Amino acid sequence: MNLLSTTAAQPFQVAAFYRFAAIADPSALRTELHELCARLATLGTILVAPEGINGTVAGSPEAIATLVARLRAIPAFADMEVKFSAAAEPPFHRMKVRLKREIVTMGVPLPDVVGGAGRYVAPSEWNALISDSDTVVIDTRNDYEVALGSFRGALDPHTRRFREFPAWAERNLEKLQGRRVAMFCTGGIRCEKATAYVRTLGVEEVFHLRGGILNYLKEVPPQESLWQGECFVFDERVGLSHGLVEGEATLCRACRHPLTQEDRVSQLFVEGISCPWCHESRTDGDRARYAERQRQVELARRRGSVHIGLFPAR
Repeated sequence: MNLLSTTAAQPFQVAAFYRFAAIADPSALRTELHELCARLATLGTILVAPEGINGTVAGSPEAIATLVARLRAIPAFADMEVKFSAAAEPPFHRMKVRLKREIVTMGVPLPDVVGGAGRYVAPSEWNALISDSDTVVIDTRNDYEVALGSFRGALDPHTRRFREFPAWAERNLEKLQGRRVAMFCTGGIRCEKATAYVRTLGVEEVFHLRGGILNYLKEVPPQESLWQGECFVFDERVGLSHGLVEGEATLCRACRHPLTQEDRVSQLFVEGISCPWCHESRTDGDRARYAERQRQVELARRRGSVHIGLFPAR
């Protein structure tokens, strides 16, 4: 199963996975996985929809092995790729298994994502593809993710949510037509759907990074890498670097934007209250509320507990 070894310093196994596949009874699968994750005491999120499954889950190595084995026992998920990493602390606050219309929300119906998607490119071949001057490289992630790290020379669509990508692609179609287009995202799911959509617009040569940035950072040695910065992940580790080790980024607890070391030395950064990314968009009243929440967080920390305010929704 190629589980990444945990250690005493990093005892939590983290599994990220997705698969586009027709699910006849998403509700029944959601119920089964909810009950299984409760028994295994895992933390994280799993989304189930008629088009497939998408999740990132953390727990003991034994619990993750059991969950992955159960998923792969389902014929549609038998060869599903899973990206494993480790964490020193619980990277999630709770376990959620949700029924959704889409496992990644683009808002545009695609009858066959798998059949319509672009061609996979292995991490070992990715550098050559994106270094070619005839290739247009597109980061399909959101702006706050791109801010933490990306591939050198990649286009940033400046989207706040993935559902904004189709409109961006239509506005920029002239840049893509007749060119070789290479897309990437965190784990592969968004770029798989994005390539399928771009192909419906008539773009023929479309590629995407197999397994996403996480797979690239796992497989490609740092000295050969064209990746710059850290890869934002939607959990308390914030960012991962080569070898899928936890990076140095933190989160602004006011707006949940990832923060670099440079951001944290800014005069606009106040722990739990503001950062350079949100200072101008927040009122004095907002900051007063954040200050009180931060006070409660610090009190809870001194008591050895975790305050729920530490996990504001994005």
